[in-house]
Amino acid sequence: MTSTISLRGIPRLGIGFLVTLLCSLAGYALAKLPGFSLIGQLVLALLLGMALQFVRPLTHAAQRSTPFIANKFLRAGIILLGFKLNLVILMSAGLHSLTAAVLVVAVMITLNYIVARLFHVRHTLALLTACGCSICGAAAVMGVSSAVRSKTDESVLAVAIVAILGTVFTLIEVGLQPVLGFSPEQFGVLAGLSLHEIAHAVAAGGSAGMVGTDSAIIAKLSRVLLLAPVAVIIGLIEARRHRDAEAGFSVPIPWFMGGFLLASALGSYLPVLAAAIPSFVQLAYLLLGMAMAALGLNVNFGVILREGFRPLASATICSFVLLGLALSLVHFWF
Repeated sequence: MTSTISLRGIPRLGIGFLVTLLCSLAGYALAKLPGFSLIGQLVLALLLGMALQFVRPLTHAAQRSTPFIANKFLRAGIILLGFKLNLVILMSAGLHSLTAAVLVVAVMITLNYIVARLFHVRHTLALLTACGCSICGAAAVMGVSSAVRSKTDESVLAVAIVAILGTVFTLIEVGLQPVLGFSPEQFGVLAGLSLHEIAHAVAAGGSAGMVGTDSAIIAKLSRVLLLAPVAVIIGLIEARRHRDAEAGFSVPIPWFMGGFLLASALGSYLPVLAAAIPSFVQLAYLLLGMAMAALGLNVNFGVILREGFRPLASATICSFVLLGLALSLVHFWF
């Protein structure tokens, strides 16, 4: 009996792996098309996973392995994503941007959370949205999800909000570029400091040419670097918050963020790894896309429709504030 159950379970586990893999690959392919690049590979994989819920037999067969994929593949992907963060370039060319990024992230996480709570958004969803809009989009949402003990629906809703607003504000900034009077480097810094996803910053910065793209990447990676310390700080705060409600003192710190920083250091200071870094980053996005698709296969549409307006409204207000803050910093500091 035991062996029969085990043999039956293997194909079902394989179905979840195959379905999420195909969603991730499809998201990668779609993200190369005009227009879809603004949405990004990870969000596209999430949307494809959500769409597959309408194929109930397939969804039911895949859901045995999706919790494992959403959890473990997410952590592995974020660790590998660290190879994208070149600390040498960041420290040599981006110290000014790093200082501005610290200010932006500190101010905007606080403001996003306060405004969301004023809109009666639940604590966990408010934190997820604040981190996603203030640091680096979907990766930030997923990076802090374990620290805040979020539910799948909350993580998916936060990712959706970040994707919508990031795309809208990318278009706004591209439209503003000719009238702002900024140099290509200044406009790139603006994009990197104000837009949510790396793809958004690259798309907007690219409207000012290669100089704008390079400046946008440096400014954006300055914010990405802050994901690890922010996740640890939030983990400690959440541990203190839950201490009175639970027996013992459990600290939900996302330790895989240490792997993210280690990967950044190895990729930055070991020249022997230089040729392999693009492959590591591609694998990171493949695994993260699979994790996002796994989340999409388990999302509760009723929760998204019922609770989506208030966090979207609060995040929209704060995204305008973020744009204004970034404009001020670039005007007076760069």
